[in-house]
Amino acid sequence: MLEDNLGRRFYYLRLSVTDVCNFRCNYCLPEGYTAADDSPHLTVAEAATVIRAFASLGTQKVRLTGGEPSLRADLPEIIAAAKGTPGIRRVAVTSNGYKLPRVIDCWRRAGLDQLNISIDSLQPDEFARITGHDCLPKVLEGIDRALELGVTTKVNAVLLSDGAGRRLRDFLCWLRDTPVTLRFIELMRTGDNREFFASNHLRGETIEQQLVRDGWQLLPRERDAGPAREYSHPDYRGRIGLITPYSEDFCSSCNRLRISAQGRLHLCLFAEQGMDLLEEIRRGDTEVLAERIRALVTQKAPSHYLQQERVGATRNLAMLGG
Repeated sequence: MLEDNLGRRFYYLRLSVTDVCNFRCNYCLPEGYTAADDSPHLTVAEAATVIRAFASLGTQKVRLTGGEPSLRADLPEIIAAAKGTPGIRRVAVTSNGYKLPRVIDCWRRAGLDQLNISIDSLQPDEFARITGHDCLPKVLEGIDRALELGVTTKVNAVLLSDGAGRRLRDFLCWLRDTPVTLRFIELMRTGDNREFFASNHLRGETIEQQLVRDGWQLLPRERDAGPAREYSHPDYRGRIGLITPYSEDFCSSCNRLRISAQGRLHLCLFAEQGMDLLEEIRRGDTEVLAERIRALVTQKAPSHYLQQERVGATRNLAMLGG
């Protein structure tokens, strides 16, 4: 089992397949995507090598992220490679949903188990202001189709202080009859968003306290789950999760590692440049790659140190898919 010096075990791999994104979210890429690394992205075969190596170390869940992973035409091949890897129990994709109605059937046939879609507002005009795209109906259409196909679906919403109460009411209304898990994610400080963070950050505990007062109950956490604390309520078909990276004990239960689209191991979303594994990946020797990963994991720090405003090399969340 892959374990660091603090006894944290890593069942969950977040594999970025591209750092390119077609949205211009105001908290991430307000000016749009600009290439910062001209290194080629991992091929399907190279991504499969990474997944096999992690599976040999006990990883059970793979999440394919971006940027925006749907921009890769060969994403179904990567999904199929992950799904066909012995030891991998769950394959997930995180997407902005722009192309979802056109691609979800193909992703499901390739073996997709779980889908995470970013929706920061259910008001079409506000959605367009946040993302730079007036496409909320299309995204919701894709989610409906994913649910029809039996894909476990979660929705990610970044907490922004202005209008948070109104957006919560809209989401609660939607969750009464929609069987998805909505995860509120605290806005995180990155290298590029210092001023936006200062004026828009809202602590997740504010929402969590309201949910508890209204009768929402905390659910047990699976060992390969993400960092969210999830709540359910008997009057709602949907659930609500909170991801609060600024809470004191957030890093103590970390169970995930990241590989960038360029083949670098990131021990933390907010670590430094990442550790280059491309040579080992291209050799295709999963045993050698696995041993290198095992050795590097011992360097994982106890915390991301966000509270001390240390953001490492993370300029924006599109770099590694959050």
